[in-house]
Amino acid sequence: MVPTPPLKVIPGLQVWVAYPMHVPIRVVMAEDNYLVREGVRQLIESLPELELVAVCEDMDGLLKAVEDHNPEVILTDIRMPPTGTDEGLQVAEKLRVSHPSTGVVVLSQYVESEYALALLENGAAGRAYLLKERVSDVQQLVDAIKEVAGGGSVIDPKVIEALVAARTDAHDSPLASLTPREKEVLEQLAQGKNNAAIAAALFLTERAVEKHINSIFSKLQLSEEREIHRRVKAALLYLGKA
Repeated sequence: MVPTPPLKVIPGLQVWVAYPMHVPIRVVMAEDNYLVREGVRQLIESLPELELVAVCEDMDGLLKAVEDHNPEVILTDIRMPPTGTDEGLQVAEKLRVSHPSTGVVVLSQYVESEYALALLENGAAGRAYLLKERVSDVQQLVDAIKEVAGGGSVIDPKVIEALVAARTDAHDSPLASLTPREKEVLEQLAQGKNNAAIAAALFLTERAVEKHINSIFSKLQLSEEREIHRRVKAALLYLGKA
């Protein structure tokens, strides 16, 4: 049963007043490139489901903004001042301790699978790794922000493809034991899709997908896990092993 909204009493009148159904997700953005920063800022500010509470240009500014505004999600470039290497990853790791409920969407200009693996090494919950080119797809960006705000995870499909290709080409790869269909299911699973979404993408029944996943984890000696973000982590950590 849908809960009854609170009754607000006004002299001579009684009306039903419902609480707002949608509360914008509070976002802090960090990007040192002016053109990219302004473009993403304008994009986020145009979306009613998001509220941009701070914009930063470096790691120190980002950490301070998180302390000042306590956002639900931060959207950060992977490389920022002061060193221009992996500041986005450093912030993501710091927030695991200081702000464990804050989601992190890391943006990268290139397909750097090792950075994606580093982002998920200590947990995939509330973490996303996207290529910057995805920013032009508004819905994809919004979906990623919503996903990490809810504790889920998202990995760019191109990164998944690179990991699968590299692992498959390895001389002693256990992926060689997988059937072509199982490899397709693994790629879909590693993108964070649930069984229903995998079934729809590959034109299979959910029962068939479940059987393929059980076989995959058995062959790869990975423990089966129900949570989507843990399935992503397991698949990516396996694919990224040397």
